[in-house]
Amino acid sequence: MDKKAHFFVRLTWIFMILTAVIHSLSFFTEPKAANETESQLLYLMQTYKSDMGAGFHRSMDELFTSISACLTLMCLLGGLIIRYLSGKVIEPKTFRGVMVIHTLVFGIAFGVMLFYAFLPPIVCMGLIFISSGLSAYFLE
Repeated sequence: MDKKAHFFVRLTWIFMILTAVIHSLSFFTEPKAANETESQLLYLMQTYKSDMGAGFHRSMDELFTSISACLTLMCLLGGLIIRYLSGKVIEPKTFRGVMVIHTLVFGIAFGVMLFYAFLPPIVCMGLIFISSGLSAYFLE
């Protein structure tokens, strides 16, 4: 692996693990309402449980937590896989294939974040998408 490819591979797994760590911090904070309307909204999100069918009754807060955990775990899994593979002697084509898959998955995640998220996750997904794309490009 040449120096450019090695740099971008390392940058990719660092961005992924850093994103997972930053995103996991949200599990240790409680949202605080700034006014009465936000207070009502938070109360309903945490207490009102919709019937999801098949005996499942979940609040919006529970659904939000499950999706948030999935993003954290997706970034952690991707980062650990790339970190593990970068320390092994494998075919460059195989490693490039892994990086192309990461580029596709995190590119789609970046697109979703652009439309439905706020600045920090957009920046994090964008950095992961760009660095994994450059890794795939420079791997031969």
